Amino acid sequence: MFAIFAGMKPTNRIFFLIVCSLLSASVSAQVSLSGKVHGGGMVLPGATVIIGPSKTVTDSTGLFRVQVTPGRHLAHITYTGYESYHRYVVADSINSLLDIELQPAASHLNEVVITGTTRPVQRLQSPIAVEVYTPQFFRKNPAPSIFESLQTVNGVRPQINCSVCNTGDIHINGLEGPYTMVTIDGMPVVSSLSSVYGLFGIPSQLVERIEIIKGPASGLYGSEAIGGLINIITKAPGKSAKLAGNVMTTSWLEHNVDLGYNYTIGKKIHSLLGVNYFNYTKPFDKNNDGFTDVTLQHRVSLFNKWKAERADQKEASVAARLFYEDRWGGEMNWSRRYRGSDQVYGESIYTKRLELIGKYDLPVAEQVSVNASVTVHDQDSYYGTVPYMAKQQVFFGQVKWDRELSASHFLVSGIAGRYNFYDDNSTATVDTLTRANHPERSFIPGIFVQDEWRLNARHNLLLGIRLDHHPVHKYIVTPRAAYKWSVTDRQVLRINAGTGFRVVNLFTEDHAALTGARVVEIREALKPEQSYNVNLNYTWRNGSTSRQFGVDASVWYTYFHNQIIADYTTDPNKIIYNNLPGHAESRGVTLNMDFNLMQRL
Repeated sequence: MFAIFAGMKPTNRIFFLIVCSLLSASVSAQVSLSGKVHGGGMVLPGATVIIGPSKTVTDSTGLFRVQVTPGRHLAHITYTGYESYHRYVVADSINSLLDIELQPAASHLNEVVITGTTRPVQRLQSPIAVEVYTPQFFRKNPAPSIFESLQTVNGVRPQINCSVCNTGDIHINGLEGPYTMVTIDGMPVVSSLSSVYGLFGIPSQLVERIEIIKGPASGLYGSEAIGGLINIITKAPGKSAKLAGNVMTTSWLEHNVDLGYNYTIGKKIHSLLGVNYFNYTKPFDKNNDGFTDVTLQHRVSLFNKWKAERADQKEASVAARLFYEDRWGGEMNWSRRYRGSDQVYGESIYTKRLELIGKYDLPVAEQVSVNASVTVHDQDSYYGTVPYMAKQQVFFGQVKWDRELSASHFLVSGIAGRYNFYDDNSTATVDTLTRANHPERSFIPGIFVQDEWRLNARHNLLLGIRLDHHPVHKYIVTPRAAYKWSVTDRQVLRINAGTGFRVVNLFTEDHAALTGARVVEIREALKPEQSYNVNLNYTWRNGSTSRQFGVDASVWYTYFHNQIIADYTTDPNKIIYNNLPGHAESRGVTLNMDFNLMQRL
C-alpha cells in the first residue's frame, strides 16, 4: 500500500488522502439518538428498544438513548401488553427527541408467559392455556384490592364467605376457594390462613401482570393447585416508573392509597417500594338490620423488592412484605371494649403478616435457579365470645433446572421442600388422648420433572409427574399431561389433564366452624382430598390490529375422591366433618368473546 501511495502523482496523493479521511469519518462517526416511549396515557419504563445494532431499555421516565451511525435504521420497540413498534427512523447530528407511542395490544397471544411451564414462552406456543391480565385491564374497573379486581375476569369469582367479617376466597370454574392456589412471583406464599385474610393489601402499583391457569396444576406446583392457579407477577426494580400513585375514595367513605417508588442503592442494586393503605371506618346500616353492611377495615401493607445487577445477566432478587389489618363487623353499637364479650355481638380480627421471597440463578453454564419463601402469619380474632388465636409459619425452598435437551425437547426438573407449622386454640391442634396442645408440624419434600416435546410446528406435547411425601399420608403422586394443536396461526386447541391432592385445614377454610353455636365433630382421621381433572380449551383470534374479534372457550370436568364436605343436616346441633363416601363431580363451560375496534372501543 505504501509503495502504491509513493508512486502516485502529488495531486492524486491529495485526492487519495481526502477520500480515506471521509471514509474513516463515515465509519467511525456516531450520533446519539434519544426518545421517549409511552402508551395508554402513561410512560412505559423498562420497554425494550432495538435500533439497528444497538439495544437498551427505557428508564423510569420512559426515556432511552442509543449510539448509532447517521442514517436510516429499523427500530423495534416492545412492551408487555402493547403492540410492537416496528418502523424505520432517521438518525442525524441534529435529530430531535423521538416520541414513540405504543398501542395497547388487542391480542395477548404473543405475550411471554411463565406460569404454565415455569419456563418463559410465548403464550401462543404454551401447551397450557394461560390468561394474562395487565394493570390496564383492571383500571377499567377500579377496586381497592386485587381480590376485588379479579371479579371482572370470566370464570374467576371472588366470594365473600362471612357476611359479618367479610372474609373470602377465589373460585375458579365453580370450584371452591381452597382449590385455587395463589402465588406471588411463582412462590406459594398465599395459602391457608393467608388465603382468607392475605389476599388484600398487595400494592397494585407493583403488579406487572396477573397470569391465570384454569385447570389442574398440582403436577408442577403441588398441593392446592387443583382447580387453578393465580400468579401475581411483580414489576422488576429499575424497569418501573420513578414514582407512581393511585388514590381513590367512594361514597361509602372507603379510602385507598396505592404508591410505588423506584430507587437505586449504589450502582448495582435496584429497589422498588410499594405502599398500600386502606381505611374504611364509618359503619353503615342502610338495610336497617342493626348490623354493619360492610366490614370496617383499617389496613397497611409495605412491599419492597430488591434486584442486583450481575455481570452474567443472571437474576438475584429478594422481596419482603409487611401486612397489618384491623377489621370488624357486627352490631352498629359495637366497639373494642366489647371485644370477646356477649354484651354486643361483633367479630374482630387483628392480622399481622410477614412474607419473604427470593430468587438466585446459580453462576453456572446451566440454567439452575434457587427459589425460597418464608411466611409468618399471626391472627388474633374473636367471633362473638369465641376466640380464634392462630399462628402459621411456612418455609418453602426449591431448586429448579431448565434444560433444552434438543431443538424440540425442553426439560424442567427440580426438588422442593415445604415446612408448615400451624397452631391455634381450637380442637384441631389438641392431642385427643392427653388433651395437651399439639401444633401441626409437617415437612413435605417433593421432586418433579416435566418434558415439553415439540412434535412439529403445530403440535406440542407436555408430560410431567410430581412425587411428594407427606408425614401422615406418605407418598402422593400427581401426574400431568397437556397437548396443544395450532389449527391455524390464529386458532389453538389445548387439552390439559392431571391429578391433584389437598390436605384440608378446617378452621382456616370454614368459618362456620367458629362463628356458629354448633358443636364441631370430626368423625374420622381425615384423608387428603384427591382429584382427577380434564380441561379442554379453544382460542381463536381474527382480524387486524385495529379491528379484532376473539373467542376463548373451555370445557372442564373434575372428579373428586375423599372430598370433605360439612354435614349440617344429620344433627341440627352439630357440624360433622368426614370424607365423603363415593365421589363428587364438577363440570361446566366458560365462554369469553371480545371485540376491539381501533384500539379504543
